[in-house]
Formats: sequence, structure tokens, C-alpha cells
Amino acid sequence: MSIELRHVSKRFGGVEAVSDVSFSMKDGELVALLGPSGCGKTTALRMIAGLEMPTAGDIYIRGQRVNDLSVQKRNVGFVFQAYALFKNMSVFHNIAFGLKVKKWKRGAIEERVSELVMLLDLCGLEKRFPHQLSGGQRQRVALARALAPNPTVLLLDEPFAAVDAKIRQELREWLVHLQYDLKLTALFVTHDQEEAMEIADRIVIFSHGRVEQIGTPREVYESPATEFVARFIGVMNVLDVEVRGGVGRAGELEFPAHGHGEGERFRIGFRPYAVSISSDPSALRYRAVVRHTYFLGVMMRVELELPSGQTIRARVTKEDYARLGLADDREVSFQLREYRLLASEGGLLEPEVAVAREMPPMLGEGI
Repeated sequence: MSIELRHVSKRFGGVEAVSDVSFSMKDGELVALLGPSGCGKTTALRMIAGLEMPTAGDIYIRGQRVNDLSVQKRNVGFVFQAYALFKNMSVFHNIAFGLKVKKWKRGAIEERVSELVMLLDLCGLEKRFPHQLSGGQRQRVALARALAPNPTVLLLDEPFAAVDAKIRQELREWLVHLQYDLKLTALFVTHDQEEAMEIADRIVIFSHGRVEQIGTPREVYESPATEFVARFIGVMNVLDVEVRGGVGRAGELEFPAHGHGEGERFRIGFRPYAVSISSDPSALRYRAVVRHTYFLGVMMRVELELPSGQTIRARVTKEDYARLGLADDREVSFQLREYRLLASEGGLLEPEVAVAREMPPMLGEGI
């Protein structure tokens, strides 16, 4: 394993920022630490870098326990959100800084800097100072500086948060290509779900200092381990269901009771893509009115209001939206293709009954 955390915790006074965290990553992997602000992900990254010391637990890099090693001896590259470039140094000298500290020979430094300038498309900018660069260029210089000493692992703390959306997208692509071409092992912190889903091989999801789930982007989206993950990754409809007459009911919607007794409550969740819509109000199981449509590019998110006033969110392609003739205030019908049962305690999903491919017939009727 390139990096491994074993039961790592970190306290700041009476606050436990990271609590009993364990995860590992392989050589050549690009892993994201994802979670809301204050969840402990940056603290975990800083402990790996050696900028913070763990209160408990062990950190390993390439099989070596590094708890007592200084930042310099861990051989990690660190890219900060705010670039942290030296304002009085040119691009060349910013990239070369770490190599000079490690006492590389002048010829080797010039060769390595030239290699990175070419790799990160910084040609012609070597003599410029940070204030003469765009945000994207400054972040590429920061990446080059971090990569210069050939680190064992590259650590990035929300590296694209300080630039606009277009440059952020370009930098994401740069990182993916760099990681692939150089076989980099990279660990980056982000609170942007889309960013993590787009570029990470695996995602470690944090909440309140603990790891909620570790998995590929597809796994955490399609098979969330906790209700927090289900709500945090993408959009999830969550409904409170009560068993009445042997059937779980949430307004007009009905679900199998799954062993729950009369009067008991449970929660179910389903993604917007799991909602099928027909423009014929009587074609599918439930009736609703389109209350609002959100344009998302190739997709459209549609808010459906049921007769009871309950609202659910659906998602259709732009083409299907036009084909069905959908519009705000249009009466439609819908049904659910799948859903997940949320446990009543702890928010955990129950995997043995997690996915229902089709909703059960309504009280004996076909769908």
C-alpha cells in the first residue's frame, strides 16, 4: 500500500476533528477525501503530510510508519488551495525551490524544471512572477513545484477551489492526465461531489470526523452505505413511511412493509433517475403535476407534486422531456423503478432489502 491510516484520531483541545479513521490506497491510485466543511478531511490530509501529528493511531507511507518523521523525510508533495507560491520568485525558481533545498546539482535542477515546464504547459512563463500569471497558471506552477522532487505521493488540499468553473474543469483534466501519464499516487481533498465523482478512482467520504463509506464513484452513488452518503452524493428523495393496513404508506405512495408491524415507521430513498414519467395521467401508477423544471444541460430535473402536496424529484433527458411534452403545470403519471430501504436507527441502509427493481402492485393490481 502507498498510504495506510490505522485507527487514526486527532483532537484539538476538547474537539475530536478525526475519530478512529482507517483507510488505505494503492500505488498509482487517485483517491478523493470528500465531505462537508469541518468534517475532518483536511486534518487527515495534513496528518499524512506531517503538518499535524495524530493523537492516536498510525500512518504508513510505502509500508513505513511515519508518525515520528518530519515533513521533509516523508517524501510527499503538497499542493495548497491558495497556491502558496513565493511572490518574490519567478516561475522557474518556484518550481526549483524544493530541489535546491534537497541540494540537487544545478544541471539536474534545470533539466527537471524544464521537463515540468513542458509537461504542465508553462513554456515561456519561466521568468514571470506569480502576480503576472492567471489563476490556472499559478495552480499549475504549484503542481509543478510539488512534483519536482519526485514525491512518493501527491497531496492536494482543495487545489481547484480558488479558480473559476472553466479553469477548474481544465485543471481537473490536467490532474487526471498527469496521474495517468506519470502513474502518480495522489490524494486530494474536496467538498465538491461532482469533482470527486469525475476524477477519483475511489472516494473516502467523511462526516463529523469519521469515515462514512469508501468506494468507487459508482459504488457510493448507486450503493450508499449510510443515509448521509445517500443524501450527500447526488440528489436523493427520502420519504417517511408508516405501515397502515399491512402496507407502508407515504402519502399516496405505497411500499412493502418489509417485516415492519402495523403503525411502525421506516424510511426509503430513491434517486431521481428511478422515477418513470408518462404524459398520460392514467398510464402509470401515481398521478402528479409538474411544478418546476430545472435545466441541467443534457438532463432536466422535474419536481412532481402529488395530490397530497408531497413533492418528489425526477430526472429525464432533454430529449425525453420534449418527446413527452412535459411543462410546468402539466398533469402526468409516474412510478418508481427502484428504491432503497433506510434503517430507522443509525441511518444505515439494509443491504438485504436495499434495492427493489420494481414497485409491488398496488393492492393486487398490476402496474
